[in-house]
Amino acid sequence: MKLGILVLLLAAVATSPVLPDARYFRYERPLLNTPPQQLQTCVALDPAVFEHSAPLLSDLRLYRDGAEAPYAIRFAAPGAAAPAKIAPLNLGTQNGRVVFDAEMPDGSYSDVDLDLREKDFIATVDVTGSHSPDGEKTKLGTFTVFDFTGQKLGRSMVLHLPQSDFRQLHFRIEGPIKPEDVSGLTVERVSEGEPRSLTVAENAQARQKDGETVVEFTVPGNVPVDRVEFVAEASPANFSRNVTMTVTRAGKNPPDSGRSETFTYSGSILRFHGVRDGHRIDEERLKVDVPPSTLAETAGWTVKIDNGDDPPIALKSVRLEMLERTLCFNSIPGGKYLLYYGDPALAAPRYDYATLFSQESGAARAALGPEQENPEYRPRPDARPFTERHPALLWVALVLVIVLLGGIALRSAKQVNPR
Repeated sequence: MKLGILVLLLAAVATSPVLPDARYFRYERPLLNTPPQQLQTCVALDPAVFEHSAPLLSDLRLYRDGAEAPYAIRFAAPGAAAPAKIAPLNLGTQNGRVVFDAEMPDGSYSDVDLDLREKDFIATVDVTGSHSPDGEKTKLGTFTVFDFTGQKLGRSMVLHLPQSDFRQLHFRIEGPIKPEDVSGLTVERVSEGEPRSLTVAENAQARQKDGETVVEFTVPGNVPVDRVEFVAEASPANFSRNVTMTVTRAGKNPPDSGRSETFTYSGSILRFHGVRDGHRIDEERLKVDVPPSTLAETAGWTVKIDNGDDPPIALKSVRLEMLERTLCFNSIPGGKYLLYYGDPALAAPRYDYATLFSQESGAARAALGPEQENPEYRPRPDARPFTERHPALLWVALVLVIVLLGGIALRSAKQVNPR
């Protein structure tokens, strides 16, 4: 009897994996412009897919003529590798100029950010590269760095090198810089191509409050935001402002529903066009990267520009952007492809195709058709375990088991100790 009760309890809590079924997806999107030949094909996922699918796109399924087709999702988010911080080598002076070398990481890179301690200055930096300390040197360019913080015009230490893979870089700085001002440099590896971006939200309505320009947004649940772009009018011609982005996220799932969390990110925007000490400077940085958004039911974004005592920047708009994510698959000609989502009961699929996926340079690009509700949609039957759907019955069963075991124990005690 005990064994039978145990078997019944185990059967009650046992679950089977939830399988995809086209009838239970709420939304569908046709794939357009698929190639006429068999070819790796990729399609960009727009914000609506993220808004109406489960977290992390776990319920996304691709069907060809009614049969599930494997796919891989390629995330073009930045920051795959942490920036490398590099210490200066052979730091000293030569002919009145500061010189030093740097050992660069493997792979391609472009922008190099110098770490200079000096304030309120302008200097030029000559950069050459080589593949070994004694190898032939290739001139990469002459660049202007400056610090105008005393004039509230910001600073720029970034050298926009052409894409390079030299293992050694050699620097020569002409200006009011001393060797002890050079702390090193930071470099980020170049990803394959500049990732496209999609606008998640845009607002041209800004208000002024306590010396700050304030722009607000509401972002639908599950939609990632990777950066904020400021589209400025021509006036003022030059500015340097600190910005903060405050994100309030509502809880997505129980027990967090109804709760909210607030996160604050900071950055700066800069525009400077002019001539200083005979150097022509044209520098614009109007985009601020933010960490990937955590999942939420909705997210309220408040973007603030600190104007200090200066007039506000005339803004055309402020945009929240996500870097493009693409769904890639092997397209077979003659088939009808539909993308389904909107079934939160599903777990993320596991395909060999995704495990072995390699992006092909000649991959075709398809397009997503308009989103529409699945005409065959019906709510998925409640597949929760019996004990979750009827928790009171579990307690009743436990009480009965305790009473039964108690009765058996009492009966056994009477048999062992008869009066």
